[in-house]
Amino acid sequence: MAEKTVVKMSFRDKVKNFMEKVEQITIIRTIRGGLLTVTPVLIIGAFALLIKTLPIKAYQEFLANFANGLIPSCLDFIFNATFGILSLYMTASVSRSYVHIKTKSNASSPDIAAMIASLLSFAILAGVYLPTFGTDSVGPKSVFLAILTGIGATALFLRLYDVLAFRRQRRFYSSGADRDFNQMLSVLAPIALTATVFAAFNTVIVFVFRVDSFRTLISIAFDKLFSIGQTGFFKGFFFVFLSSILWFFGIHGSDTLESVMQTYFAPGLAANQAAVAAGEIPSAILTKEFFDCFVLMGGCGSAICLLIAILIFSKNRARRGLGYAAAFPMLFNINELMVFGLPIIFNPVMLIPFVAVPLVCYSVAYFAIAMNIVPAITGAVEWTTPILLGGFSATGSVAGSVLQVVNVVVGVLIYLPFVRLLDKRDKERYRKEYDLFVDYFRRNEQALAGYQLIEQKNVYGEFARALCAELKHGLSKGVILAYQPQYHYDGHCIGVEALLRWQHPDYGTLYPPIVVKLAQEGGFLPELEEAVVLQAIKDRPRIIERYGEGVKVSINVTGTTVITPRYLQFFQKLNAKDPFEGKNICLEITEQAALSFDEETINALRAFSQFGLQLAIDDFSMGQTSLNYLKENLFNVIKLDGSLVKGLFTHQNCKEIISSITRLADSIHLTVLAEYVETEDQRAALHEIGCDCYQGYLYSPAISLGKEENGNVSEQAKIAAN
Repeated sequence: MAEKTVVKMSFRDKVKNFMEKVEQITIIRTIRGGLLTVTPVLIIGAFALLIKTLPIKAYQEFLANFANGLIPSCLDFIFNATFGILSLYMTASVSRSYVHIKTKSNASSPDIAAMIASLLSFAILAGVYLPTFGTDSVGPKSVFLAILTGIGATALFLRLYDVLAFRRQRRFYSSGADRDFNQMLSVLAPIALTATVFAAFNTVIVFVFRVDSFRTLISIAFDKLFSIGQTGFFKGFFFVFLSSILWFFGIHGSDTLESVMQTYFAPGLAANQAAVAAGEIPSAILTKEFFDCFVLMGGCGSAICLLIAILIFSKNRARRGLGYAAAFPMLFNINELMVFGLPIIFNPVMLIPFVAVPLVCYSVAYFAIAMNIVPAITGAVEWTTPILLGGFSATGSVAGSVLQVVNVVVGVLIYLPFVRLLDKRDKERYRKEYDLFVDYFRRNEQALAGYQLIEQKNVYGEFARALCAELKHGLSKGVILAYQPQYHYDGHCIGVEALLRWQHPDYGTLYPPIVVKLAQEGGFLPELEEAVVLQAIKDRPRIIERYGEGVKVSINVTGTTVITPRYLQFFQKLNAKDPFEGKNICLEITEQAALSFDEETINALRAFSQFGLQLAIDDFSMGQTSLNYLKENLFNVIKLDGSLVKGLFTHQNCKEIISSITRLADSIHLTVLAEYVETEDQRAALHEIGCDCYQGYLYSPAISLGKEENGNVSEQAKIAAN
């Protein structure tokens, strides 16, 4: 009986698998998708608030006096149109996200109808029928209700939509009506039934709990949590903990618990100020300013600590870019861009530090004030006041600023290992996505030749568009080439082929055909091929130093580029500056099918020859297209089609074709070079049929000039020469 192999997973792997499973839960994916959609609203509203409340006295006086306060009024309009109705945006975006996940982004999915059903349901639960209904009911305080309704109402709507599908087709469709009108009728019943269910639910809540709406019940529930016990360390600790947890789940913790803040903590400042006025020592530790200055530095989660950890220690370019973009608003404790862009929301990796850092900062600050190391808070401070200035203004002492610095340092140290973990996970994910993309490209390489990869309406198209943009941006930094040597049968090196080796910081060395394909689709293939030429010319002295004076340097160019006036003019300028004659440089033309031998093409190729450049045909076979290249006597080298060399021992015709090519080439004085030569048997067979120039792993892989050849490869080359 065979023994079972038990593979034990490490604790880290178990945690990693758990996190990956959590991230794939539909509800979590829905909320994160909804939050991402609504991020522009958050950013616009946050910046409007920042511009209005920037804590600079002269600036505030200017705003108040200029055009009778016109600017603050405009900013209020923007803020009320964003944060003032944030819950409506959230309901709609969460609903849309849920529909797209459930229907796999089907173009015919009823996402608009689902959003209408969700908004109707939200309005009912938020108390739209109440005379007090206003922006307070649909602002940040109701985000939790918006998320619940966005998911719950949409799920119910989709279920009803499917259940009523058959009846909908038979009863609701009118044969003579407009198609859009029929579509409206098809969603009418599910929307109405969804709204009815939520209205019934709200009615039960109103009568059972004696409240005016379900939203009010949620607000009362949060207030009840803090009604027990005295206001002290543990109540403040729980407040910070709950606020952070709410934020993690996409709920604006500070706004949701605002009534708690005003009831239990905000009065502490007035009490301290009254004590100072009476000549007494202020005794209240917890005030609104305490939380704003020493806990919510950079916003929820003490996010300024996360920002610093990212900017100093993260190696992820996208994350660092996000950090730079979020840095300015975070100086004023506005961190929506970081919270929703990283994201922190529903990110299992960030749960521990996002909750732990504020609690640690809270505890350090509480005991620092309780032990009289830092004075009690007696100054009113706007929550947008930057760090250092806020601590000083609140306490009237430099010790307040020092306390902020201490908390920031401690917070950075806590966030650091989690930032590195994010980097590692993202690198693994990026690599996996790239491998899937390369596999897709390889499997469909021939078919994709006639299509624009960046225009594909799928995940591969999205990946291609992003990679194309990165390649175009990275081209300004130049290119890196590796060189694969070419050997004669007698063992001496006769040349090298310059091969593009684009190093991506996340994906490693990119598959060269993908680079060329995306450069072509992105419109920067000419720039890329010119950059390759310049780098090869720059590397030529080092190539000669390594391989010998007579070595030929082959540079690839696509058939679509080599015949363009731009490419010819590029070489004219190079030749005028430093003539090519005698430098043994060869242009190796790929994509043979793209060459049509009209007079313009022939003249262009002859011009390259007149510069002193050699020309090579890549992937040559006995097809009519390949044979046409030999008519004008323009080429110096024929590189055999790789499939002929690979099929040397499996297809007799391959040997016959190569033999015919070598005889033909010999008769018109052309050099034949075989690629993909990997074994002694291949080399011997090629020599037997007249091919004595080789390139392949038998001799050497492509080598960066900064690296020495592998000892084994060099030994193979020595053996091959004997």
